[in-house]
Amino acid sequence: MRSAPANGFPFTAVVGMADLQLALVLAAVSPAIGGVLIRGEKGTAKSTAVRALTEILPPVDVVAGCRFSCDPAHPDATCPDGPHDSLNAVVRAARLVELPVGATEDRVLGSLHLERALAEGVTAYEPGLLAAAHRGLLYVDEVNLLHDHLVDVLLDAAAMGRATVERDGVSVTHPARFVLVGTMNPEEGELRPQLLDRFGLTVDVVASRDPAVRVEVMRARLAYEADPVAFVSRYDAAQRELAERIVKAQNLLSEVILTDAALRQIAEICAAFDVDGMRADLVTARTAVAHAAWSGRTVVEVDDVRAAAKLALPHRKRRNPFDAPGLDEDQLEQAINDSMPPEDPDDDPDPDGGPDGGESPDDSASEPSRADDRADADPADRAANGAPDDQADRPDAPGSALAGQVAGSSEPYKARLLSVQSTGSGVAGRRSRAITDVGRVVGARARVGRESGRPHLLATIRTAAPHQHSRGRSGPGLAVRPDDVRLAVREGREGNLVLFCVDASGSMGTKKRMGEVKTAIVSLLLDAYQRRDTVGLVTFAGATATVALPPTGSVETAVRCLETLPTGGRTPLAEGLLQAADVLRIAAIRDPRRRPLLVLVTDGRATHGESAFSRAKLVAARFGHQGIASVVVDCEPRRGVRLGLAAELAADLGAEYLDLGEVAAGNLVRAVTERRAA
Repeated sequence: MRSAPANGFPFTAVVGMADLQLALVLAAVSPAIGGVLIRGEKGTAKSTAVRALTEILPPVDVVAGCRFSCDPAHPDATCPDGPHDSLNAVVRAARLVELPVGATEDRVLGSLHLERALAEGVTAYEPGLLAAAHRGLLYVDEVNLLHDHLVDVLLDAAAMGRATVERDGVSVTHPARFVLVGTMNPEEGELRPQLLDRFGLTVDVVASRDPAVRVEVMRARLAYEADPVAFVSRYDAAQRELAERIVKAQNLLSEVILTDAALRQIAEICAAFDVDGMRADLVTARTAVAHAAWSGRTVVEVDDVRAAAKLALPHRKRRNPFDAPGLDEDQLEQAINDSMPPEDPDDDPDPDGGPDGGESPDDSASEPSRADDRADADPADRAANGAPDDQADRPDAPGSALAGQVAGSSEPYKARLLSVQSTGSGVAGRRSRAITDVGRVVGARARVGRESGRPHLLATIRTAAPHQHSRGRSGPGLAVRPDDVRLAVREGREGNLVLFCVDASGSMGTKKRMGEVKTAIVSLLLDAYQRRDTVGLVTFAGATATVALPPTGSVETAVRCLETLPTGGRTPLAEGLLQAADVLRIAAIRDPRRRPLLVLVTDGRATHGESAFSRAKLVAARFGHQGIASVVVDCEPRRGVRLGLAAELAADLGAEYLDLGEVAAGNLVRAVTERRAA
């Protein structure tokens, strides 16, 4: 926990972030909105703006000595530190509480004071970060790297205004109303759509490309660093004015009227953007009310609805996890216009044109159809699959029009689970078995120093019980020492590094076949996204292998990279495996806890260099001796004579072998059934 530093950068001095400042202010006016998620590239002052917000939040009256910051005017009847004397009050500044990425659930929610519980026989509760953040600001930097179950806990508390702890003999509930702010860099991975939806507002922050704005940013920052006191004093008046305006808006909030017309407009706008559920409508309504109060109005107007929709809808209109968040403002304006009653009911829209007088639907649809016809007539698609492999694999061979072409993927499907078979101890995720902080209890271990974690009560009692006589204990309870405490060992799931090593050579067959391969990989990438993995991409074609994407948490970047991947040329299979081994070696140094899973996507052919396939088999065998978990996805066409080279590689790698058609979960079930029947 920390407070904003003295002489912190003023909120009103932040340059070029009007949308971010508005979102933070509206969340401060009405915490019921549900918090703010700030997405942006590195170095865009996201953290600076968040920390500066506490300087303009009004001070709070709290009950003296209450660890839960109860309001003396309205003390919480269920407060664990109650009952309270309303006259025993103090005033303190608004508090900023930072939640570290590595925080445990005990640290967030609070936990049982184990030593007191065993030694004194009392249920003593140690408050967590949610209690400290009550009536203040809870800031989570890199929220996309936080464990999903912790994000769920935070968002539940932010939505309910209370935190509830029911475990280890503790049954505590306490108020937890705070402004939740999360920042993240999308390059490090996205939040799951379910968690994105739980944030009330979202803002995308991008550094301005206007040189004049960038100069102003540099000038302000350098002036602040040269003399913080003098710089802050220049903004004293603006800071006070903004703080007073926030207080006025908070007081006016309960008087703002949300008319039936405004409610209908909000509903029609949310329906126009095809958002799921009703949370978008509710958040937009609360934000519109807050914006009206912020503007000094007592009735919600169209401008309030427009501002609310720009902040509440961008992250909710995503239909696919790989869709880029954002809001088409032209579509928003059209939805607003469509939701407003016509000024003249006798005016009918032009039946011969669209709303903007553009082309008719038939005209706009004709071009894709002609494009599809041209794609069907592609020479590569017309080439016979039975063409000799040494000819199809040559970039200059007749009929080898694949060289340099880009095949697109189709709609992804549910992929089967690929996992590392042994039990690891890596980062919490959803793929392979591992010893993690969350999961079923499978044992106990000694605590290291003052290490935090959920205690194993029975193991702790068993450890302390034999020493009671030597410790002079004769009455009720146990004499427990810190080295008696045992922590629960839990088995859950971990996230892995899934490295795709993809054959992009001409031997992969027709453009249609490569499209099927890309669809399978995109489906596996979608599965990696849902299981909280990091991913990497190595491709090989021609004479070399390339690291198309180093290991990253951004699965979206991997999908974009794959979609633009050209195909053609010879097949340097051994080079691809050697490049993959090098990527995994470096990744193990950078993140030793994250176990790798290699997914080799190939038809098994190797045509670059002398004795190409034999060399590839030697490299594969060397790979297999390292014990790295791997899967070979065989892309050899089912029609014609199958050489079975990919299956040989799988045996050398010690890898799981899958046909391309078995990547889909449903197809795998069918394949297993057919094999059993045979």
